[in-house]
Amino acid sequence: VQLQASGGGSVQAGDSLTLSCAASARTLSNAIIGWFRQTPGKEREFVAAISFAGGRTTYADSAKDRFVISRDNAKDTAYLLMNSLKPEDTAVYYCAARLGSMQITTKYYRYWGQGTQVTVSS
Repeated sequence: VQLQASGGGSVQAGDSLTLSCAASARTLSNAIIGWFRQTPGKEREFVAAISFAGGRTTYADSAKDRFVISRDNAKDTAYLLMNSLKPEDTAVYYCAARLGSMQITTKYYRYWGQGTQVTVSS
Protein backbone atom coordinates (compact mmCIF):
# COMPACT_ATOMS: atom_id res chain seq x y z
CA VAL A 1 0.00 0.00 0.00
CA GLN A 2 1.29 3.41 -0.89
CA LEU A 3 -0.11 6.64 0.47
CA GLN A 4 0.23 9.97 -1.27
CA ALA A 5 -0.32 13.11 0.76
CA SER A 6 -0.96 16.35 -1.10
CA GLY A 7 -2.51 19.76 -0.75
CA GLY A 8 0.11 21.52 1.31
CA GLY A 9 1.21 25.04 0.60
CA SER A 10 1.96 28.46 1.97
CA VAL A 11 -0.94 30.37 3.48
CA GLN A 12 -1.63 33.26 5.80
CA ALA A 13 -2.75 32.92 9.40
CA GLY A 14 -6.50 32.48 9.53
CA ASP A 15 -6.68 30.77 6.14
CA SER A 16 -7.94 27.27 5.47
CA LEU A 17 -6.28 24.40 3.68
CA THR A 18 -7.38 20.88 2.82
CA LEU A 19 -4.91 18.05 2.68
CA SER A 20 -5.61 14.84 0.80
CA CYS A 21 -4.30 11.34 1.33
CA ALA A 22 -4.77 8.95 -1.58
CA ALA A 23 -4.09 5.24 -1.39
CA SER A 24 -2.70 3.16 -4.20
CA ALA A 25 -4.95 0.23 -3.53
CA ARG A 26 -8.42 -0.33 -2.19
CA THR A 27 -7.30 -0.86 1.35
CA LEU A 28 -8.31 2.43 2.93
CA SER A 29 -11.81 1.19 3.52
CA ASN A 30 -10.49 -1.28 6.09
CA ALA A 31 -7.89 0.95 7.67
CA ILE A 32 -7.67 3.58 10.34
CA ILE A 33 -6.29 6.78 8.79
CA GLY A 34 -4.22 9.15 10.84
CA TRP A 35 -2.69 12.52 10.17
CA PHE A 36 0.55 13.49 11.86
CA ARG A 37 2.88 16.45 11.58
CA GLN A 38 6.51 17.13 12.18
CA THR A 39 8.72 20.17 12.49
CA PRO A 40 12.52 20.15 12.34
CA GLY A 41 14.11 18.79 15.49
CA LYS A 42 10.85 17.53 16.92
CA GLU A 43 9.16 14.18 16.98
CA ARG A 44 6.27 13.48 14.70
CA GLU A 45 3.05 14.30 16.53
CA PHE A 46 -0.50 13.13 16.20
CA VAL A 47 -3.08 15.45 14.65
CA ALA A 48 -6.22 13.44 13.92
CA ALA A 49 -7.49 9.97 13.11
CA ILE A 50 -10.64 8.49 11.62
CA SER A 51 -12.13 5.02 11.79
CA PHE A 52 -12.47 2.88 8.69
CA ALA A 53 -16.16 3.67 8.27
CA GLY A 54 -15.70 7.29 9.21
CA GLY A 55 -18.01 7.13 12.18
CA ARG A 56 -15.41 7.83 14.79
CA THR A 57 -12.78 10.54 14.88
CA THR A 58 -10.26 11.74 17.39
CA TYR A 59 -8.15 14.89 17.46
CA ALA A 60 -5.14 16.28 19.22
CA ASP A 61 -5.99 19.22 21.45
CA SER A 62 -4.19 21.51 19.01
CA ALA A 63 -6.54 20.42 16.22
CA LYS A 64 -9.86 20.30 18.03
CA ASP A 65 -12.45 22.81 16.84
CA ARG A 66 -10.25 23.85 13.90
CA PHE A 67 -9.45 20.71 11.90
CA VAL A 68 -11.82 18.17 10.41
CA ILE A 69 -10.76 14.73 9.28
CA SER A 70 -12.90 12.86 6.78
CA ARG A 71 -12.66 10.10 4.23
CA ASP A 72 -14.23 8.87 1.03
CA ASN A 73 -13.63 5.15 0.81
CA ALA A 74 -15.08 5.00 -2.70
CA LYS A 75 -12.23 7.27 -3.80
CA ASP A 76 -9.63 5.69 -1.51
CA THR A 77 -8.93 9.13 -0.16
CA ALA A 78 -8.88 10.77 3.24
CA TYR A 79 -8.86 14.48 3.94
CA LEU A 80 -7.80 16.93 6.59
CA LEU A 81 -9.56 20.27 6.48
CA MET A 82 -7.58 22.80 8.45
CA ASN A 83 -9.33 26.01 9.40
CA SER A 84 -8.09 29.10 11.21
CA LEU A 85 -4.51 28.14 10.58
CA LYS A 86 -1.85 29.48 12.89
CA PRO A 87 1.90 29.91 12.39
CA GLU A 88 2.43 27.09 14.88
CA ASP A 89 0.62 24.74 12.49
CA THR A 90 3.59 25.04 10.17
CA ALA A 91 4.97 21.53 9.65
CA VAL A 92 5.29 18.64 7.26
CA TYR A 93 2.02 16.73 7.41
CA TYR A 94 1.93 12.99 6.96
CA CYS A 95 -0.95 10.60 6.50
CA ALA A 96 -0.70 7.06 7.75
CA ALA A 97 -2.78 3.92 7.78
CA ARG A 98 -3.12 0.95 10.04
CA LEU A 99 -5.40 -2.03 10.42
CA GLY A 100 -7.01 -2.55 13.76
CA SER A 101 -8.04 -0.14 16.45
CA MET A 102 -7.74 3.62 16.57
CA GLN A 103 -4.30 4.74 17.69
CA ILE A 104 -2.65 8.11 18.14
CA THR A 105 0.95 6.95 18.32
CA THR A 106 3.19 6.77 15.27
CA LYS A 107 4.60 3.34 16.10
CA TYR A 108 1.22 1.69 15.52
CA TYR A 109 0.93 2.91 11.94
CA ARG A 110 2.43 0.67 9.30
CA TYR A 111 1.85 2.64 6.10
CA TRP A 112 3.02 6.22 5.61
CA GLY A 113 2.77 8.84 2.93
CA GLN A 114 5.71 11.02 1.97
CA GLY A 115 4.52 14.20 3.66
CA THR A 116 3.33 17.56 2.42
CA GLN A 117 4.63 20.90 3.67
CA VAL A 118 2.26 23.41 5.24
CA THR A 119 3.62 26.86 5.97
CA VAL A 120 1.51 29.43 7.77
CA SER A 121 2.71 33.02 7.85
CA SER A 122 1.57 35.58 10.39
